[in-house]
Amino acid sequence: MIGNERIASYIFSLEQDLPEFLWNIEKEALETHVPIIKKPTQSLLRFLMHNNKPKRILEVGTAVGFSSLLMTEYMPEGSHIVTIERNEGRIQRAKKNIAEANRGDRITLLEGDATDILQELVDKGERFDFIFMDAAKGQYINFLDNVLTLLEKDGLLVSDNVLQDGDVVESRYGVTRRNRTIHSRMREYLYTLTHHEEFDSIILPIGDGRRKSPNANALSSVL
Repeated sequence: MIGNERIASYIFSLEQDLPEFLWNIEKEALETHVPIIKKPTQSLLRFLMHNNKPKRILEVGTAVGFSSLLMTEYMPEGSHIVTIERNEGRIQRAKKNIAEANRGDRITLLEGDATDILQELVDKGERFDFIFMDAAKGQYINFLDNVLTLLEKDGLLVSDNVLQDGDVVESRYGVTRRNRTIHSRMREYLYTLTHHEEFDSIILPIGDGRRKSPNANALSSVL
């Protein structure tokens, strides 16, 4: 997290503008309170698409399709995204956004619970060299075994907002009662990622300096 707001604002001003169709999707999502990735994570994904050049991408948590569509802007020619969503309203919106962007040949949307679909992908022997986790934070730890199976050797797992806007650094009694299960599961997830013998992981604090609490992504590579 960048502490100096002037520095953070300057860095934020250097970020590339979104293509118009993505800007419109982002604007609508913010207006309707649909959670989508924030600006620093957008920049991170753009960098990773250019740098890592993944060919097979799995996204857990489509929402309205914003992050999948963002990745299609920067991923290599011939790459393909498989994305999972269970919320019917968001599924319909994502389908519309993908169709209007003419990206249906580059994105496959799987409808249903991620736990079941991840297991189905494992059973089919599917493999991915890049996985972006942006679903219910309390489920990350439950997805992990299948995610590890699905990742190719040297593949990269990016887990979004692992600090839960700062809640994870608080004590168990520093968060609301309804968030304590998520709090403990995310702490378990982060400990597992950073101590797993098959992962090399880093917790990357990112943010634009204008939030009261820090955000962070976990980047994990399969050894």
